[in-house]
Amino acid sequence: MRAEEPARTTPVLAHAATLEAGAAASAPQARSLGEHHASVPVPTSGSMLRKLFAFAGPGYLVSVGYMDPGNWATSLAGGSQFGYTLLSVILLSNAMAIVLQALAARLGIASGLDLAQACRAHYPRPVNLVLFAACEAAIIACDLAEVIGTAIALKLLFGIPLVAGCLLTALDAVLVLMLMQRGFRWLEAFVIALIVIIMGCFVYEIVVAGPSAGEIGAGLLRSGEIVSNPAMLYIAIGIIGATVMPHNLYLHSSIVQTRAFERTDTGRRQAIRFATIDSTVALMLALFVNGAILVLAAAVFHKTGRTDVAEIEQAYELLAPALGATLAATLFGVALLASGLNSTVTATLAGQIVMEGFLSLKMSPVMQRLMTRGVAIVPVVVVGALYGDEGTARLLVLSQVILSMQLPFAVIPLVQFVSNKKTMGSFAISRGVAILAWAIAALIVGLNVKLLVEMAFG
Repeated sequence: MRAEEPARTTPVLAHAATLEAGAAASAPQARSLGEHHASVPVPTSGSMLRKLFAFAGPGYLVSVGYMDPGNWATSLAGGSQFGYTLLSVILLSNAMAIVLQALAARLGIASGLDLAQACRAHYPRPVNLVLFAACEAAIIACDLAEVIGTAIALKLLFGIPLVAGCLLTALDAVLVLMLMQRGFRWLEAFVIALIVIIMGCFVYEIVVAGPSAGEIGAGLLRSGEIVSNPAMLYIAIGIIGATVMPHNLYLHSSIVQTRAFERTDTGRRQAIRFATIDSTVALMLALFVNGAILVLAAAVFHKTGRTDVAEIEQAYELLAPALGATLAATLFGVALLASGLNSTVTATLAGQIVMEGFLSLKMSPVMQRLMTRGVAIVPVVVVGALYGDEGTARLLVLSQVILSMQLPFAVIPLVQFVSNKKTMGSFAISRGVAILAWAIAALIVGLNVKLLVEMAFG
């Protein structure tokens, strides 16, 4: 049962109310993801494990974005071209993701606003429109990856042509609507079930591939060569863009508010702690999946001299002969399909949160989903018709680089808000965490600038 609101008002709650009032100069500020806000009960007594279970879920929805088909493309390309070297990038980007997602959860729980609402409350309208456009571009780029990945999986498993598979992906709006109507816990259960399937498939793949533990360890420690090699840097930034998803920061700051924790300072501190544990555990599972894809490509393709494998379909066709196991290729396709289906949930929610938060614009989740998916389907169908499977594979990698380019537009506002005591009160992050967060933001901006210079001047 949801705890009643306390009579007293703490400084943080008072400031959150002020922010909401300021953001709603022309219209009342709605609660983030209003229909599911505080809809999941949190026990006020009992064991810590029971409370942790109540908070488990949002982190897994967030983790889906860290193992979507876009990650597959960049990890396959990195593993086949450069072996285990880019494992260090996956590890670094996952560590960055853990920090940033913890900050996003802190913002949502402490202020009662998601990241989009906080931007609307603090920034002038022109700035908000730019941030909204950047975030929508990130969601479309992510959706692009999902369309391509799901369509490829349907083609590999069932022989459905690529263009037809792209068109079929528009039907996922119905799936999302059905799950949302049953309640937020149903949505989380669906996501977790597919994550289990994905992990099970890759456990089998890794066991059959038998990679060298020593080479994996060495790959986790390499870093200098990545910055000096333009081709490697391009894939590395794609991996960062595919791992640290900008729209996931907006998503996480909202869905942590689905928990009916006590809206007191004590209740919020406990909620922040459990939400951070939830997202950290979930992202470690995503690290395994991302690392497994790169390790599989390195052990099966790079080791045998096949450094040109950058397409998911090509990897599927070569896996069975290389490993001597037909089941390996089938499970690869199953995991890809599960990944694509899972990613539709986070893209739908993120699109709804961003649109409502920045523009205070209400739209049916189905209509919002169909619009976003329609924008993503068009370039895939055009490229697929003109250039075939190879063109869509390149488009998939490019979408992840675009995602990375959008990261500063989400990361910088997030770090600014959570490190500001006027915004967060006693929940503002410490100086040490703030330095770490700004260092992550600077690294992301620096890598993007370097990539742009390399692309512009060769």
